Amino acid sequence: MDNVLNQPIQLNQRTVIVDVLRGWALFGVVLMNYFDFFTLGRDWTNFKPYLITNILFYVTSIIFSAKSWTLLSLLFGYGFAVLMNNIKEKGHNPYSFFAGRMFWLLVLALVNSALFFGDILKDYAMLGLLLLCFYRASAKTAFITSLILLLSIPALSSYIYSLKNTNWTEVPKLFPLYKSSNPIDVLGFGLQATYLVQIISKPYLYTVHVVMFCCFLWGFSLYKINFFNDLQSKKKWIKTAFWSFLIIAILLTGFSMLDEKLKWHVSQFYNIRYWIILSSMLFIATAICWLYLAGKFKNAFASMAIMGKMTLTNYMTQNLIGLLVFSGFGLGIWNTKPLWFYIVLAIVVYMVQVYFSKWWLSKYNYGPIEWIWRQLSYRKRLQLKK
Repeated sequence: MDNVLNQPIQLNQRTVIVDVLRGWALFGVVLMNYFDFFTLGRDWTNFKPYLITNILFYVTSIIFSAKSWTLLSLLFGYGFAVLMNNIKEKGHNPYSFFAGRMFWLLVLALVNSALFFGDILKDYAMLGLLLLCFYRASAKTAFITSLILLLSIPALSSYIYSLKNTNWTEVPKLFPLYKSSNPIDVLGFGLQATYLVQIISKPYLYTVHVVMFCCFLWGFSLYKINFFNDLQSKKKWIKTAFWSFLIIAILLTGFSMLDEKLKWHVSQFYNIRYWIILSSMLFIATAICWLYLAGKFKNAFASMAIMGKMTLTNYMTQNLIGLLVFSGFGLGIWNTKPLWFYIVLAIVVYMVQVYFSKWWLSKYNYGPIEWIWRQLSYRKRLQLKK
């Protein structure tokens, strides 16, 4: 039984569209993470953007900003349900197995936080344990719970932002660490900045985590209704969802703009920012599903699927490359280049990762970080080479 359990999921058993969506999310992650270094420590009072900079700001904000980590959160919830079901079928205790798996993810998160102060692995590890409470829940229960969270997010967001949150003001004091040529200083910056802007930051600690868990429950519900494994039969639903989420995103954005321009001050009490983000994310995700079913952009989707099969490895590698490019230990580029440089760098890194992932998976059963994580989870050595 152990031999069966420890075998990798075969290609024909994988849900390809899920890997495609993970690959798309990784593209957004590397774009926005590198974008952060363009903004970090910049003097905005004397900043005069060129037209191309304004366009890039607008496009990245609409398509990618916060859309990638919310999509990855949804897919984490789906993956949780898949894993728990597989472990149960193999005769193992899914609770203890998943708890151990989250512990080792937290260890990997510590490493990744040192590489980049915007780590999400630690959040998934901790919230993953909370998700265990829904393991036996129905799709209806999980979805209703997610709707309750969704309705609470604007009020929670407004309240949290009304509180004093001075953690970000402490981060510039740490910039000399990141600009240092000493790797200990650079890694120390990542850990300390993670603590300041995420772990003890009220907006992140409360609001972002509620948004993440809401997305977890959506992904869990999609597994329960067998959504991705029977995608073709859901084509009509996908089209309807596409147009619905697009209209919702436009209406919410329009209302938010009117609220600001006409000074209605609704956002002070009920901030719908995350509703705009989530509706936009779902609109983009359904668009990808629709295009995938229509047989469009096959090469692009194949590249995304390859990336998605090594999500953890590619995510951590993107952050390592960022450290080697932006920090004083590496090239020391920091925020000295125009915005297009960071966008182009992200695209090049992603393309290189596509080719590397394709080559790696032609020879090995797992991505290198996935292999390490899997061995720690199963507490035994697993064959890496095919």
